[in-house]
Amino acid sequence: MSDGVVQFHALDVDAVEVLLCDADGNLFGSEAPAFEASAVVTNRLLEELGIDKRFGADELRRQSMGKNFRAIAQELAADAGKVIWEPALKSWVAEEQRAVIAHLRSVLRPDADVHEPLTLSAPHLRLAVVSSSALARLEACFAAAGLDELFPPEVRYSAEDSLRVPTSKPDPAIYAYAGRELGVTGAAGLAVEDAVSGARSAVAAGFPTIGNLQFVEPDERAERIEALRAAGVAAVVESWADIAVLLGHGTSMDAPLEAVGGTS
Repeated sequence: MSDGVVQFHALDVDAVEVLLCDADGNLFGSEAPAFEASAVVTNRLLEELGIDKRFGADELRRQSMGKNFRAIAQELAADAGKVIWEPALKSWVAEEQRAVIAHLRSVLRPDADVHEPLTLSAPHLRLAVVSSSALARLEACFAAAGLDELFPPEVRYSAEDSLRVPTSKPDPAIYAYAGRELGVTGAAGLAVEDAVSGARSAVAAGFPTIGNLQFVEPDERAERIEALRAAGVAAVVESWADIAVLLGHGTSMDAPLEAVGGTS
């Protein structure tokens, strides 16, 4: 990685009109604290289903990165040969949401390393959120992180709440929906994702995608870079500051992209 950016494929930054941003683990460091609360609810669900498996927060995070609780619960049940019917699943989703929101409200704080680069890009591009998380969780996170003005409610798209049938990344449905609502397709929309499932979702919907390591743990970065590359991202960056420079909005323009394996 050179100057915080590694490029895998050609990226037409001049064509970008909208920045399609994943939320958790990308705009704020919410993944670890969210899974602290989620693991408690997940383990109660497993107990009720008669499944012996129990998760610590970090184990659940690593297994479930980029997916919402609905998808996680269904996968864990299916792996054990169990079925969660929709009324019960809806109740568990609501319980997990309440627990996670309360915890995130207490721990998230504004982060200048996110806010300042986005403020540089905001006059030039439309900003939008494309997330697997529920809108209520997003509302709490954006308020706590001080990002409400940059990402108002009308540009937040949730795979849990915005779609007629709730789903989760890597299903591309939420990106396709956001693209239709925003009136953008292809290179006009640039997705920014930290998780592999999110990158797969954006790429499958036809949007060029950047992998962002801002909140990825240092010992997980090398593996994440390779996984993001396999998912089809055009580039991986270390921070939002690198994204601002890449888009031509940063204060320094002397950070060239490092091409890896040629461009296409």
